Amino acid sequence: MSERRPKDKPRRGWTTGACATAAAAAAYRALLTGGFEDAVTIALPRGERPRFALSRADLDGETATAGVVKDAGDDPDVTHGAEIVVTLAPGPPASGLVFCAGPGVGTATRPGLPVAPGEAAINPAPRKMIAAALAAVAEECGAGGAAPDLTITVVIPGGQRLAEKTLNGRLGIVGGLSVLGTTGVVIPYSCSAWLHTIHCGIDVARASGIDHVAGATGRTSEAAVASLYGLPEVALIEMGDFAGGLLKYLRRKPVARLTVAGGFAKLCKLAQGHLNLHSSASRVDMAGLAGLLASLGAGPDAVAAAGAANTAAEVLEAARALNLPL
Repeated sequence: MSERRPKDKPRRGWTTGACATAAAAAAYRALLTGGFEDAVTIALPRGERPRFALSRADLDGETATAGVVKDAGDDPDVTHGAEIVVTLAPGPPASGLVFCAGPGVGTATRPGLPVAPGEAAINPAPRKMIAAALAAVAEECGAGGAAPDLTITVVIPGGQRLAEKTLNGRLGIVGGLSVLGTTGVVIPYSCSAWLHTIHCGIDVARASGIDHVAGATGRTSEAAVASLYGLPEVALIEMGDFAGGLLKYLRRKPVARLTVAGGFAKLCKLAQGHLNLHSSASRVDMAGLAGLLASLGAGPDAVAAAGAANTAAEVLEAARALNLPL
């Protein structure tokens, strides 16, 4: 699906949850009508009505399978180009909708995640989207009334390999990817999946009884803080540059103790009030560091050199040379 946009405006895409919803709607329509259409339109929670082409369509008696290839727009999403496949089959009487993890979709194994341990890692919002889409198809096809008893199995071919590039394993989601998305829309460079992982990491740590968590900007700082405090893996939150995402969520879901670990420049930016530590979003205030050196007793030459330094590391080395506690 293409959309017209200004040249400088990144193209939005669709979440795995939206793709799974479209595939489920297509499969259910096939069960009710006996055939597939070339594409399917679904309604998203905020009113968008995207249309999805089907990558596969198979009807075998009472079972229907449909697939949609995920288009994440201009977002650098690990699941961009992945195929989301949904199979619908009759469920036991009065069972309602039962969601199952097929190959490539993870299973929750720890408390604190959006779904209970043992459940398919298909988040609550996509489940609601799928249920709403099936109800809409039933209405359109004249099959309204009681909710259908269906087993909904989601498969993501290659999903287990793709999941190795995510933090699912650390969160206790094993076997593959999560089916995510609150609105169904991927906003490029919003890094919503990373923020979701931060939030889940905190929830899992709290549910595991952890009272000291550490947010780290990268693997090196994470290894250092884990070694320093003897923290278990479940206490480690890879926040990357999203210190604000970590701190804002902890305001809502507090723990007794937080340690933030990172390189000197990134922690300088955090200390100077920046919540996004990426180089594209914030810079170290070198004049501020120079003023800090002056307050610690550095001479005029050292202060001037700090103010003219190219990197925060240069200021740190100058402070060390002067035995200042910077």
